[in-house]
Amino acid sequence: MRVLLVEDDAAIADGLARALRAEHFAVDVASNGEDGGHLGATELYDAAVLDLGLPKRDGLSVLRDWRAAGRDLPVLILTARDGWSEKVEGFKAGADDYVVKPFRVEEVVMRLRALVRRAAGHAAARVTCGPLAFDAQLGTFELDGLPLKLTAFEWRVLSALMLRREVVIERADLIERVYEGDADVDSNSIEVIIGRLRRKIGAQMIETVRGRGYRLTADGS
Repeated sequence: MRVLLVEDDAAIADGLARALRAEHFAVDVASNGEDGGHLGATELYDAAVLDLGLPKRDGLSVLRDWRAAGRDLPVLILTARDGWSEKVEGFKAGADDYVVKPFRVEEVVMRLRALVRRAAGHAAARVTCGPLAFDAQLGTFELDGLPLKLTAFEWRVLSALMLRREVVIERADLIERVYEGDADVDSNSIEVIIGRLRRKIGAQMIETVRGRGYRLTADGS
């Protein structure tokens, strides 16, 4: 999962980015509304955390532009403005959730997971595909009822496949969801990660669709 964090307070941005990366998210950080607006309009993200009081452009105008352009990524507003009128304006602009500063980073992580899960069409936190189960709220995987240990990159790829199980996900889409914007991506990196996942969950569960990408399937057909 890849998240855009638009926050001008360096301490808050650094702390939240570290917490999200510790939970295996890929995180791109923008410190002003102009850069954040551009990234949200041009890059693929599973969700965005957007401050309202930003330099260059305020968060509400950024969000309105994203929605006007048809960008439907889930957006969690993060702000010191706790008045009801400000919350109403945020939701009218297209926000999906709202957290007021000061906050606990654990709450932001849980809310983001819920937003991503619901955006993928899953009402329940537990998502299954054959012997594989994903608790999308806690971020944990099980195989045949036992915990599955994954690296951060493996987790990002498998969570993307799991939330869209039985659907082909293009290789370019996976790359965008796995790596941060400034990453130096090797040409066969996704194939390497897919190979490691097949060894962990069973080769038959991840189908290669030639010329397109990959599909997580319960029956391996």
